[in-house]
Formats: sequence, C-alpha cells, structure tokens
Amino acid sequence: MIHQYQNNGYNIVLDVNSGCVHVVDQMGYDVIAALNAIHPEQTASTIQTAKTREAIKAQFENTYEPEEIDTVLDDLAELTEAGQLFAPDTHEACIQDVMKRKTVVKALCLHIAHDCNLACKYCFAEEGEYHGRRALMSFEVGKKALDFLIANSGSRRNLEVDFFGGEPLMNWQVVKDLVAYGREQEKIHDKHFRFTVTTNGVLLNDEVQEFINQEMDNVVLSLDGRREINDRMRPFRNGKGSYDLIVPKFQKLAKSRNQQKYYVRGTFTRQNLDFSEDVRHFVDLGFQQMSIEPVVGDETDPYAIRKEDLPQIFEEYDKLASYMIQREKEGKGFNFFHFMIDLEGGPCIAKRLSGCGSGTEYLAVTPWGDLYPCHQFVGDEDFLMGNVDDGITKPEIADEFRCCNVYSKEKCRNCFARFYCSGGCMANSYHFEGTLHDAYDIGCEMERKRVECAIMIKAALADIGEESRQA
Repeated sequence: MIHQYQNNGYNIVLDVNSGCVHVVDQMGYDVIAALNAIHPEQTASTIQTAKTREAIKAQFENTYEPEEIDTVLDDLAELTEAGQLFAPDTHEACIQDVMKRKTVVKALCLHIAHDCNLACKYCFAEEGEYHGRRALMSFEVGKKALDFLIANSGSRRNLEVDFFGGEPLMNWQVVKDLVAYGREQEKIHDKHFRFTVTTNGVLLNDEVQEFINQEMDNVVLSLDGRREINDRMRPFRNGKGSYDLIVPKFQKLAKSRNQQKYYVRGTFTRQNLDFSEDVRHFVDLGFQQMSIEPVVGDETDPYAIRKEDLPQIFEEYDKLASYMIQREKEGKGFNFFHFMIDLEGGPCIAKRLSGCGSGTEYLAVTPWGDLYPCHQFVGDEDFLMGNVDDGITKPEIADEFRCCNVYSKEKCRNCFARFYCSGGCMANSYHFEGTLHDAYDIGCEMERKRVECAIMIKAALADIGEESRQA
C-alpha cells in the first residue's frame, strides 16, 4: 500500500506496510503514482516487465525521457525487492496472536478526585463528577488499586500510575501517601512505578512543585493558549479566568524541570481554529513541550469541531509544521506531541495493531474503586469491569477491547495512517458510532493530516542536518 502527498515542497511517498518513507523528485513521484494506478501490489519483477515499462513511457512520453524513466524504474524495482516499496501486508497474520494475549495490566488512571475547582465548558467529566457524584479517593481505595496493579501486572517491572481528576491537587495528601506506599511496594515486589499527574495548576505551589519534581516522571499542565482563549473555556465557577493565576506557576515548574518531562496540554475548539497561534503563544511563554488537542463534542455543542472546519484545521497544522521547522533552523526547537513520530523504531507490532491498551493493559479507577476501560468510559455502567476489591469481574469487556484492532475496523483497513494511530480512540468510536469497531471520522481526518505533517518535518530536519554537516 502506497500513500503519496506533497507538502512544503517535498514529494513524499510512504510505503504503509514497511513503514519506509521516500522523499523523491517529481519524476520519481509521478512514476510511483503511475505504477500504483496500474496495480497497487507491484513486485520487483512486474516493475521490470516490458509491458509495464512501455505503459509508463507512453504515459509520460511528453514529460520525461525514456532513458530517465528506465533508470527510475530500475531504482524502484530495487527498493521493491528490498521490501521498502509496495511491501505486502504481513501484519494481519499477527492479529490472532495479539487477540490471544492475556490481560496484563501495566497502567492505571487513578481518579483521585471527582471534583474540580474550574468549570471548563468542554469538560467530558462534568467538572469532575463523571455523570455521578463528587468524591475524593481515600488512601485505602488507592492502596487497593496499587495492590491490584501489582497483582495483575505479571512479569512487567515498570508500572504507570496517572493521578487524574477532576483536579488531583484537591486530594493532595492522598496523592503523596499513595506515592510513598508505591515506593515501599517497589522494593517488596521488584516493580518500578512511574507516577504522573495531570493538573490545572490552581493549587500548584512550591511544596507541590518540589514533590512533583522528586516523584513524578511526567506532569501534564492544562492550559489552552492565549489568555482570551483559555479564559473563555477554562474559567472558575464564578466566571473569572484562570490564565493569570496558573501561567506563572506553569512557567516556574517547567523551568524547574529543565524543560523536560512535562507537557503543556491545551484543547482547541471551533472558537479558536487558529490554534497554531496558541502554540506560538506557548513558545513565547518559554515552554518547550506542548500539545493542543482537538475538542471532542456533540455537533449540538457550539464549540464542537465540524466537518466544514477541517480545511482551516489542516491549514493550521501546515502553519505549525512550517513554524517548527523555522524554529529548528534557528536552534530554538520545541516538541509538539502530535508531530512526534518514530520512523525508525516506534511501537511494537501489537501496539501498532491494537492501540492504547484500554480495557486490557490500561484501566481507570474511580474514587470508590470501580474499574473501567479508561477515563472516558467512567460512569457508563455498561463498561463497569469490576472493582479493586474483587478485581475484574466482567472479563468479557476486556475480551471485547482485546478484539478491537485496525483489522476489525473497515475504515482502518485501507487507511495509510493505521499503524500510527492504531485504530484511533475506542471511546470516540463508541460515543459517535455506537461500537468500538468503528472510527470517529472527523478525528481520523485530523490524525491523517498530523501524520503527514510529522513525516514532512522529519524530511525537513534531515535536510537541516545535512546542511549542517556540509557547512
């Protein structure tokens, strides 16, 4: 399977099944497109046949010289022989092994607080209540959750725990106590906990910062960008904006972590489709690790992204990609989460096929100890899998998630981005299509664009590196 596109002056050819990326001249780009049109499952031998060669030469008789076409075809046949172009799909044969994997939990999202001190207008958690009641997780429930994780983690040594909400800092003492308990258990069970916390920053202070820097492998800082954008969507319950209070705290925390192991994480909506300006604002504030996610909402929500917004969103991603390249040339680069892509290694094949592991490797725990496949299913009783006292009592839910992969979704089978998004968010699929085995179409369109931009950035950075070596 071949995917071709042109972006920022680059002619890019992605061989989907091998993962190989080729940056080619216009002739190579055109000839590959012609070969793909003749047959999308070319082999080295079919490319070399006289019939194929004559067909390609006839198609470009007024554009390229026959001898030049012969040279290009020879090169393409060589790449195909090496498995780097027109590669067959060998991954589907692995899917049965992936589906047979046992449930080995490696990560928990601890809903340490079903309460929040902000009133974000797009919050899927209903200001922390998750379709239920306000509550803070007790130490006893959190302790049982960590015990459950250890008991169900098999031979995995590295375990991940995200303190989530609502707003986790509203239950700060329990966070600290659970980290201390986890450190004790590490020594007993030969495990290592990687703790993270997601916070809106309202309660962030020097004592909290010191603890975070000592114990948290990562921290996610919620901020939507420019003051007017952030305060429109992320106000206090009295309507007052949160920007002026939290930004200095976030700047201080990022600096104290040497601009590493954190993310400033924003959300863009229909009301700020010019979100590349919010990324620029993050850069101006001194941040180097950032992400701005598209909001997910029902079409009836005034802030929800609609299909007609996609052209502008694509343009914004292109602007952002060009800006990142410019900053890199100036020696002032930064990381944007959705453009971080590994073209050489990347996730293992199981992860590429089946995604985030929600419902099997990753679970969410409510303040009272109920287990759900992930934070976006919390409150939906159809997805209540068990609790920290009894463990997983409905393994059939895990089985359903385990069977969800890029080959169980028709929309994914022929999508060039399938091995990068791994089928997309199952919660979005369920909430928009009523099944785990589908896809949220608007989200898919944006993901495809992000993948294209990310690959183009890699090509541009390779050029920058080559220029530096020749200088």
